[in-house]
Amino acid sequence: MLASGSFQSCLGEPVGAQFVALEELCAVQGREADAVRRLMLEQRLPVPGYLRSDGAEMVPADLFALADEAGGVELLEGWFTAHWADPIAGKAEWSAYLSGQYVCLHSVTPATIQRKDVLTTAIGAMVNEPDAGSVPWLKRLHALVDELDTLEPAFTGYDRLRFGGPTSRDTCIDAMRARFPRP
Repeated sequence: MLASGSFQSCLGEPVGAQFVALEELCAVQGREADAVRRLMLEQRLPVPGYLRSDGAEMVPADLFALADEAGGVELLEGWFTAHWADPIAGKAEWSAYLSGQYVCLHSVTPATIQRKDVLTTAIGAMVNEPDAGSVPWLKRLHALVDELDTLEPAFTGYDRLRFGGPTSRDTCIDAMRARFPRP
């Protein structure tokens, strides 16, 4: 229906731990699911990240947290985009947020989006440093990898299909730990 992707019939980790059916979340929070769907269609809240085969729209358990922090859905876009110095970058991140495809973070906030970008860039660049492989370098690398690991959940096989290949967890966490074991 509204989901940005589809998901297999069984919902296991990580999706089952981080995402909840929209109907269930709305019932717990005293919100009308149809009103929330309208906000999604109006591009004021992100669409579901997954659609289960039974039709359940899977949304982050903290779907309403950013809107609440911003002072309401009507203020969310301005509050969100103001976290970027470059308005074009802020608008691009807003569009990505609304797409429902930010399934790569435990908590999707401007701060975690920016931190993930910093970490993945730094981890990717480290392999070209002159002291790559040294013990001090390995300690720096693993500190960055461990921090990224705290931000990112495990991904599903579907995520690799929707994003067209390996995820940042695959390349920046799992591959780096395998290629450069701790000293």
